[in-house]
Amino acid sequence: MNRAGLGAAALAGALAVHAGPALSAILPLRRRFLPGLAGVGRPGHVALTLDDGPDRDSTPWFLRTLADTRVRATFFLLGVMVDRDPGLGREIVAAGHEVAVHGWRHRNLLRCPPRVTYADIGRARDRIAAATGTTPRWYRPPYGVLTTAAVLACRRLELTPVLWTAWGRDWVSGAEPEWIQRNLTRTLADGGTVLLHDSDCASSPRAWQGALGTLPLLARWAGRRGITLGPLAEHGLGTPRGDDPDGWRGPTRNNR
Repeated sequence: MNRAGLGAAALAGALAVHAGPALSAILPLRRRFLPGLAGVGRPGHVALTLDDGPDRDSTPWFLRTLADTRVRATFFLLGVMVDRDPGLGREIVAAGHEVAVHGWRHRNLLRCPPRVTYADIGRARDRIAAATGTTPRWYRPPYGVLTTAAVLACRRLELTPVLWTAWGRDWVSGAEPEWIQRNLTRTLADGGTVLLHDSDCASSPRAWQGALGTLPLLARWAGRRGITLGPLAEHGLGTPRGDDPDGWRGPTRNNR
């Protein structure tokens, strides 16, 4: 192979290592082979998670509805959104909910080199902790794309990556609560993790209204089945801070 061919092969290999964990974004694969990363927890419980906030236009509505339905959730916060309204981050915690890290900005990590990925996650973790007085335990990458750099950053920052087992496609413009609920329950089972969004900062304008209307439907669905809706902290994933679910260590520093 000539020098150009070797260079191309090396580049392809580097990209494959960088993007390898992103295969976990394929829902059936991660549910089967990486259940902890997918958010498969203890029987009798479903974890409710909300991404992309906090947003003053929408998040307070979610807090009211969750209070009305007596459900607690895990909010995966964007650092830039917390920076705009740190008081709202404190309100989430004061209402009894859990906060977690969704990165500083909502961007696909496949486009980010390792140092940028680490800075993005670390900056978000620190800002969320400073604003809320709570050190986050969980990390979820935007779009569910978990790269090698993100895995390594989570180890250094003592965060545990977790994705989801069921989403409602609530970011679609005009999505109605009943439609979102049907999407959720196609793949939602006892012990699963639900993904919804309490902000439209990365989706169609006012898409959050569909997710908001879904919360009572989801609470009734769980109640009929004797399932408790709650935060990831009560979901029984059983991974100590800084470790990967299921013993999934990801690539080591020696094979980046």
